[in-house]
Amino acid sequence: MLRTAQRAVKPLQSHSRGLADLVVPPRSKPVIQYGPPGRSAVSGHVATVFGASSFLGRYLISKLAKAGTQVIVPYRDEYDVRHLKVMGDLGQIVPLEWDIRNPTTIEECLRHSDVVYNLVGRDWETKHFSYDDVNVKGARTIAEIAAANSVSNFIHVSHLNAAHDSPSVFYRTKAAGEDAVREVLPNATIVRPAQFYGHEDKLLNSMAFYPILWTLNHAATRIRPVHVLDVAQALSNLIALPSFPGANPSNSLTIDLPGPTVHSYASLLNLIASVTYRPGTRAPTIPKSAMLAVTKAAQYAWWPLLSPDEVERRYINDRGTAEGEETWTGDWDRFGIIPEEVENVAITYLRRFRSAANYTRPVLLPATRGTPDYHILD
Repeated sequence: MLRTAQRAVKPLQSHSRGLADLVVPPRSKPVIQYGPPGRSAVSGHVATVFGASSFLGRYLISKLAKAGTQVIVPYRDEYDVRHLKVMGDLGQIVPLEWDIRNPTTIEECLRHSDVVYNLVGRDWETKHFSYDDVNVKGARTIAEIAAANSVSNFIHVSHLNAAHDSPSVFYRTKAAGEDAVREVLPNATIVRPAQFYGHEDKLLNSMAFYPILWTLNHAATRIRPVHVLDVAQALSNLIALPSFPGANPSNSLTIDLPGPTVHSYASLLNLIASVTYRPGTRAPTIPKSAMLAVTKAAQYAWWPLLSPDEVERRYINDRGTAEGEETWTGDWDRFGIIPEEVENVAITYLRRFRSAANYTRPVLLPATRGTPDYHILD
């Protein structure tokens, strides 16, 4: 006769909570954290990321979701954000359709959120949206609706070179967008990153594909490229970090995130040639007037091409690149982040431009920018 072994069934123990589970973020309501650390955690925060399908947006969503934050992902085309669903646990990534000119859809996307990121921006104008429509009017609309819904933490991403007197319309509207946000939300956080590099970027990849487009101004324009993962981490940290030293929670906070090193277009083209074992470009420098005329005519194409304002920007040095300002580090120390040097990760993004014969060869850096992390050939 078979006997079934009887096992004592212990009642499930409820999770004991401690004071550490209660978090009171600056300018926000208290939230309760629970669950195991990491992807399956619940941080208690709900964040809306406008511009989620952008280059920066996908990395920011990944950082937020890995910390257990529920992320609302506004989209115009569902296919642009479907790859973001797997970045968080079940139910943590919530796509919602929106239109920058439809306040009802904007309110639906942020009415349950305590944190709102505005990453919306365009490098070129279209027949439907101008720089002013996106960078100023759109930013103001999102900020007004966030204020009406009592959003406690509004983070607006601008640009390091935003200035009212800039020759670039893009930079001027970025500065006007900052003013519009501050006018509506005096305690908003303004983040000014430099130009990004990383996977799918428009810097290293574009230089490797079309070097002639980067020899404008004799490739002497000076920039401070920053790793997109570092910027995404800094934005993610803005949720959990306490108030910055010396910052007034009732006033707007402006954060500058430049790259760690000053580069010229010529030095980056030289870096790409060295890493990919390809000869340096011998492309001529196209006069500015000729390039402006060509790009103006190119705007009649239905697909995005280099715009006249982008040409103008390639003659503008980044802030913090003048003589004596090379040691300026911006506000990275507030986050405890050391921004990555482009040489340290260039091979990750540029190896695909190598030929089959050179694909596995060691990394060769220019002698003027060598680092001990690489095996440098003489």
